[in-house]
Amino acid sequence: MNKLKNEFRYWIARASALFYGHPSRKMTVIGVTGTKGKSMTVELIDSVLAAWGKKTVIFSSAHYKIAGKEHDNPTPNTMYGRGMIQKLLAEALRKGCEYAVIEVTSQGVVRHIHEGIEWDAAVFTNIHPEHIESHGSFENYREAKLSFFRYVADSPKPQKTFFINRDDEAAAMFAEAAGDNRKYFFKGAFLKANYAAAEAVGRAFGAPEEIIRKALEDFPGLPGRMEVVQDKPYKVVVDYAHTPDSLEEVYKFLGLDMKIKTVGNEERSGRLICVLGSAGGGRDKWKRPKMGEAAARHCDEIIVTNEDPYDEDPMTIIEEVSVGVESLGKDVYRILDREEAIDKAIALAEEGDTVVMTGKGSEKYIHLSEGRKLAWSEREVAERAIRERGK
Repeated sequence: MNKLKNEFRYWIARASALFYGHPSRKMTVIGVTGTKGKSMTVELIDSVLAAWGKKTVIFSSAHYKIAGKEHDNPTPNTMYGRGMIQKLLAEALRKGCEYAVIEVTSQGVVRHIHEGIEWDAAVFTNIHPEHIESHGSFENYREAKLSFFRYVADSPKPQKTFFINRDDEAAAMFAEAAGDNRKYFFKGAFLKANYAAAEAVGRAFGAPEEIIRKALEDFPGLPGRMEVVQDKPYKVVVDYAHTPDSLEEVYKFLGLDMKIKTVGNEERSGRLICVLGSAGGGRDKWKRPKMGEAAARHCDEIIVTNEDPYDEDPMTIIEEVSVGVESLGKDVYRILDREEAIDKAIALAEEGDTVVMTGKGSEKYIHLSEGRKLAWSEREVAERAIRERGK
């Protein structure tokens, strides 16, 4: 059945390209793939191109944007299927867009959504274990991303360009997949890699250095990606991190602020107070205890709560994450209601501390059983908790 579905998706992708007149042939199309930082990298590249005076269209998990006008993602997926990308590329072309920047996922590649698009460039940010259940193994997951690089290498465009994070262990594999085409290497971990990738893309396509520098300096950030809700007297941060590796990097990054500082009349180290959970739906169950272990290594107070349970028992998910915390000898609060969990974290915070809530980012819903959704805004819940405490 899955093979038939994927064949259907392949022909839909090809037919939609034909139906809409192959709009990607008349634009410069850049694909961004990797485990972490894809959305941020897409937005940073767009900022550089826009500052350079280029009209752009971008597609990411959060939204699509045509010539500067934003629209919500019309699908539940990062890559828009059933010909949607071709339709929107055609619309963007009519509005004068010269560049398209597209977030490319492993699942989108397996479903052939990248087919029929004629690519000019591909960016590789990093790779870590994710979507293991859906792909069958980490090797299959990595292969999906490598196959995208090979697909771009075979694009009919006259010149293909590849941007590869030299600091990632799989860099050599992606360089090999790029073939004899033009390659640029950048370096960096966590947020630095996203900026370095955008800088490399801008430079390769000819944007002036001063424009690149200013665009990256002025970039306002993304909702739900290391988003600071409050800085003082205690910091409150919302982030989308939802894998063990991304949690490690968020916690380490925020830990830089936990050094000894003057609080009132005394010097003490700020604490890291962490709210986390894990998605249900039978996906990536392996990572739950690993996420708990990551929290145990870095967080001073740990609250495990509900995220997107889908049809799983949310308390079972909470328990599986908590087991990882307790395996390293740390205490954990188990709070089912996510709003109560955030209230607890804010109540625990003192001057100089940092509260970080991960897993939801800027997502607008908590996904429940039988397709039900609960409207949600992590930032708004945190802001309300801060106000209530202030009273």
